[in-house]
Amino acid sequence: MGFTIGSSRGIRDIRSSSRRRGRSSECTAVAEFTGLWGWDVVPGARAAAGACSCGHSDCRAPGAHPLDFAPEVPAGATLDEVTGAWAEFPGAAVMLPVGRAFDVIEVAEPAGHRALVRLERMGLPLGPVTATPDGRAHFFVAPGAAAELPELLYRMGWDDPTSLDLRGLGPGSHITAPPSDRGGLGPVRWLRPPALDSATKPPAARLLLGTLAYVAHRSRA
Repeated sequence: MGFTIGSSRGIRDIRSSSRRRGRSSECTAVAEFTGLWGWDVVPGARAAAGACSCGHSDCRAPGAHPLDFAPEVPAGATLDEVTGAWAEFPGAAVMLPVGRAFDVIEVAEPAGHRALVRLERMGLPLGPVTATPDGRAHFFVAPGAAAELPELLYRMGWDDPTSLDLRGLGPGSHITAPPSDRGGLGPVRWLRPPALDSATKPPAARLLLGTLAYVAHRSRA
């Protein structure tokens, strides 16, 4: 099966193929991430009753990290390739490596939700946004944002990002993708799902950061 990255036809092809062949919705979601949005995907650990499926009794992040023995599913992988790879790790969480196709700006979910409403009203470009079951919002932005974040905030008059409960996630980080469970707390969900005009080219952090910082500051105050 073939499809073109970033095409509406690709979405239909993936979903119709999944229905025809009885593919799991999990594999369909992963194939959309790899084939349509150009994201690498990693099978992740799951947690139940505080225990992590990685098998380490002293795991520091149960159900919230990649499986260190599972290979990545690369960007561009087809539904057939995804299904074959995921068959080796049934029930794995879907995780996305940060710092390649996108970086992430993380804020508290209430502040993130209010900022998202403001940004949409302002007509600013936006990428995908997720909400985690532990109350965090993840804004997808262009790669490099995490390294630039302290300097960008300083230029905007914010001396201490930690006082805003705002941080950047870059290379070496992974986030759990919807609809996977994170840490046994429940599913991650989309506040703003991927779209053809933004997922493959997320916005520069500077376009969103002023609003995110302001709303985060007001929320903490």
